Amino acid sequence: MTSTWQNSAWRVLIAAFLLLCSAVAQDQFTTAGGPVARPKIVRPKIVGVAHIGLNTDNMAAARQFYTGVLGFQEPFSLDKPPGEGTGLLLTYFKVNDHQYIEVFPELKDPKQDRLSHISFETTDAEQLRAYLGSRGVRVPDKLEPMLDGNRGFDVNDPDGHDVEFVQFMPGSLHSRNFGKFLADKRISQRIIHLGVVVKDRAAADHFYKDILGFHEIWHGGMTDKDIDWVDMRVPDGTDWLEYMLNVQNPDPKELGVMHHFALGVPSVQAGYEVALKRGYKPAEKPEIGRDGKWQFNLYDPNYTRVELMEPKPVQKPCCAPMLQ
Repeated sequence: MTSTWQNSAWRVLIAAFLLLCSAVAQDQFTTAGGPVARPKIVRPKIVGVAHIGLNTDNMAAARQFYTGVLGFQEPFSLDKPPGEGTGLLLTYFKVNDHQYIEVFPELKDPKQDRLSHISFETTDAEQLRAYLGSRGVRVPDKLEPMLDGNRGFDVNDPDGHDVEFVQFMPGSLHSRNFGKFLADKRISQRIIHLGVVVKDRAAADHFYKDILGFHEIWHGGMTDKDIDWVDMRVPDGTDWLEYMLNVQNPDPKELGVMHHFALGVPSVQAGYEVALKRGYKPAEKPEIGRDGKWQFNLYDPNYTRVELMEPKPVQKPCCAPMLQ
C-alpha cells in the first residue's frame, strides 16, 4: 500500500512539474483564476549614439581627416583576433567619453558601402537583448565577450543595416580612458545624429519606433511636399537617427552622402574657419538647411559626409515643426 501511494504521489508531482514547464514555455502561468500572462520584459534605456563604424581603403588619409582636420585623438586600436587573420581590425577616434568614430581598413571594392555599422548606447545590454528577442527581433542566443571589454550585441534593421547596442563596462578600453584624449582642438564635442538609407519607412518605424521607442522630432524634403528625411530621436536622450528616404540606386559617392553623421557645434562658421586653417579644401560652404539650421558638409577621403550642425534653427524649418 505504501509503495502504491508513493508511486501515485510521484506521478502527481511529475505531472505538476511538466504542467509548470509548459506554462513557462507558453509565457503564462495557471492559477485558480485561470491563465496569467508572464510580466513583459521592459526595454532598458537607450541613451544616445555610441559610434559610427566606417570602412576605408586608406587609413593614413582617414587619420589625416579625423585627427588632422577634425581634431579627434586616436586613443586605442584593436588587432584582428586569432583565427581571423592578422593586422589591424579597427581604430578609434574619440569624440567624447561615450562617442567614437570607428574606422576599419575593410574597403576592398570601390562599390562597397563605406558604412560598417551604427551603434547606440544602452544602460543594460543583456536586458535589451532579451527585450528585443521577446518582440520578435532576431538576436544572439547570448552575449559574447567584446574585444574592447564592453557588453553588447548586433542586430539587423529592416534595411539590413548592422545596428549595435553597447553598454560601457568598468575596465573596458573606453572606461579606462574616461577623461583622457579629449583635446581642445576637437572641432566638436558631440555626435548629434547618424543618417542611413531607408527604403521602407513603415518597416523602419516598426523597428525603431514601435519596438525600440525612438520618436519623430522632424521631417522634411527637398520641396515642401516631399518627405526625404525623418529625424527619429532616441527614447532616452537627445541624439537622433535620420532616415534618408527616396534614394534610388546610389553610386558610392552618393551613398557616402546619405550614410553620414553630424557633429554638433556652437558656430558652424567658426568650425568652417578651423577646417580651412587645417588645410581642408571644401567643395561647399556653410548654409542654412531645410531644417532651418546652419550646417557645413565635409567629406572624408572615402566620401562619407560629416555635417557640422548648430543645435537650433535660425529660421523656420520647412515642412513640419521642430519638436523638442
